[in-house]
Amino acid sequence: MGALVTQESQPLAYAEALLALFYSLSRSTDEVSLLEAFVKGAARLSGCELVQLYLLDSKQSRLEIHSECLGERLQFRDRSGLPCDYYHEQLLQFALSQNRVVCLDALSGSLHSTNFLPVHVMPWQSLLCVPLVTTHGAVNGLLLCASARHIDLAGFAESLGHLGAFALSQISLLRRQRLPVPADLPAVTNVSNADRFGLIGRSAAMRQTCLLIGKVINSPYTVLLCGETGTGKEVVARAIHDHGPRRAEAFIVQNCAALPEHLLESELFGYRKGAFTGADRDRTGLFDAADKGTLLLDEIGDMPLSLQAKLLRVLQEGEVRPLGSNHTHTIDVRIVAATHRDLKVLMKEGKFREDLYYRIAQFPIQLPALRHRGPDIIELARHFTEKACALLKRDSVYWSDAALAHLAAYDFPGNIRELKGIVERAVLLCEGRELLVEHFALHIKNPSDQGRVSLRERLEQIERNLVIDCLRKNAGNQTIAAQELGLPRRTLLYRMSRLKIRRKDAEN
Repeated sequence: MGALVTQESQPLAYAEALLALFYSLSRSTDEVSLLEAFVKGAARLSGCELVQLYLLDSKQSRLEIHSECLGERLQFRDRSGLPCDYYHEQLLQFALSQNRVVCLDALSGSLHSTNFLPVHVMPWQSLLCVPLVTTHGAVNGLLLCASARHIDLAGFAESLGHLGAFALSQISLLRRQRLPVPADLPAVTNVSNADRFGLIGRSAAMRQTCLLIGKVINSPYTVLLCGETGTGKEVVARAIHDHGPRRAEAFIVQNCAALPEHLLESELFGYRKGAFTGADRDRTGLFDAADKGTLLLDEIGDMPLSLQAKLLRVLQEGEVRPLGSNHTHTIDVRIVAATHRDLKVLMKEGKFREDLYYRIAQFPIQLPALRHRGPDIIELARHFTEKACALLKRDSVYWSDAALAHLAAYDFPGNIRELKGIVERAVLLCEGRELLVEHFALHIKNPSDQGRVSLRERLEQIERNLVIDCLRKNAGNQTIAAQELGLPRRTLLYRMSRLKIRRKDAEN
């Protein structure tokens, strides 16, 4: 608040008003009234005619307007005529993704788009946009102040930011107080953040992968996804796009091994009429089609050397020259590369350019093989089972104990793609409501061939899967599930706590 003391004509009065607002927010008993008091208070403190509050949704993927104070009156505009997602607005997106305060004067003469501001009798001149940061350091919303007068709003940023952070912490506290505390379910201390990106898995390997995705998702760096065939590289690339700042633009995939060299070049760069025999019109390439969005170059290790040099120029200069053209033009594309091959080995063999490797591998992510994601196998299998049942328009099926044990003992050399096919085939073969061992045709290796796997870990995973499946079969009824498992209910609750089974895990 040091800057405010020098700029505010009555610093003591401002400080008293600020403290009074903190006190008022601390006594709020519901989320709506707390945020309304915050918005009205910010309008009084800043002296702005307009104050808007934007909040991210629960999935952290959409920026929505919560409330607006215009002319000292709290109002809610007709949402049917408003965009449902303001994340793509340039000023708002910059403040949100970069966690930076935006302060502008002479707004009416600037080139910045301000479509998010309501129509006013006098043009808006001054604007302040302050990120609202949670206690965990995450930006969860924006506070925007605007005035038709030419005033310096920069001095208000720090105090309003602290006030907004306090408001968010109070909301979090109110929500925790409202949550029921089930007496029959244990607390969970180890929850994966995979759900944040729409991915499935809570294993240690998957948690590490999601941690890396979270680090790079809002950066401009080129990502290199490495991993065996079938590990879900395209799914991860789409998650990076769908949860990043380019989500509103195109996501395009090109398999570099699927086309011959000359066709791949024309597909990526496009061409001009007359560039070669049969080029009877101009054609836009994939780099242009993905402009402002994301282009996934799958199996980049199979890209011919001549095209590797051209791709390097695109990455370094951001320029593309279509076939048959003498002119280059700039593009803004985020490149995500993927490969199942060892690019360093290809470099030594002279099949992959070293300079291109270090350019695309700015942020490499090694996707784990399914055999290293033991706890995720059954979760993925259930997911594919539900999808297959929905596709076939049939009733849901549940897993027998023997089928779960059979699946857990398999190594899945084809990874997630193989698991999906195996489950879909089993659902087709299943004529009743229960998946049995005979619905699968898996070659289970002898224990001596499986490597050094902890027997305790394998037994715990099988036990966890059996308990979850029994709970799902009985719609989460723990008493009936305990009877079927031949356990006292208290023992079942203890095992659920030890195996970290949540209520969500027991839902169909």
